[in-house]
Amino acid sequence: MYETILLERSQSIGIVTLNRPNKLNACTSTMHRELVDVLEALDQDDAVRAVVLTGSGRAFCAGQDLGVTKQGPIDYEEALKRGYNRVIRSLTHLEKPVIAAVNGVAAGAGVALALACDYKVAADDASFVQAFVHIGLVPDSGCTWLLPRHVGLARAMELAMFGDKLDANEAETIGLINRVVPRDTLLAEAFEIAQRLASLPTRAIGLMKRAFYDGLESSLSDSLDREAHIQQLASQTADHQEGIAAFLEKRRPTFRGM
Repeated sequence: MYETILLERSQSIGIVTLNRPNKLNACTSTMHRELVDVLEALDQDDAVRAVVLTGSGRAFCAGQDLGVTKQGPIDYEEALKRGYNRVIRSLTHLEKPVIAAVNGVAAGAGVALALACDYKVAADDASFVQAFVHIGLVPDSGCTWLLPRHVGLARAMELAMFGDKLDANEAETIGLINRVVPRDTLLAEAFEIAQRLASLPTRAIGLMKRAFYDGLESSLSDSLDREAHIQQLASQTADHQEGIAAFLEKRRPTFRGM
């Protein structure tokens, strides 16, 4: 169905795999289109409660496939607006939890793909590098917004200016990712995390994502008003009613993402 990605559904989890292993899963315009398409489809699929994003082979994503430069000059502004920016918005706007399973190197825009996910778990031999400076470019694909919000401005500037590679343990220490696991257990660990999240009230998690991202760009007063509105939406879900009933009946709730 897709040329550059794979989609698998297992139980209530959608697993999206970047699938250009011979190119370290470097991005192309086709991959951008396919990622937007599959993420929109998963967002609309009520049977899918959580999503895992990973890469095939030894890389998560090496960023842009620079081979396209051989075909002539690139209009970077238009390419970003049509491609990467739509993918990042699809990940952050998807109202279900998204787990990045970083199986190898994440470089340039590949880092942005991971940061745009809600939970980041990495193999112990994974690495992260803001590679833009090495080819005379600036961070894009949301990195200038996402990176300082994960690690702070000073560390973000350091990573962007020097373009040094971080190993997985360093990335966890500075807050770039959530967790490091042995490589051979990565997908199993990511799937377990996805299952745990899928068992929770995912409609509330989707609203939570919306509130957090909007809150990063607004005042406390605006955030208070937004929280009140979103809480009202959450209170009208079946999962909220189930949570209240389970609490009163002293039992474990069974959430359905509704």
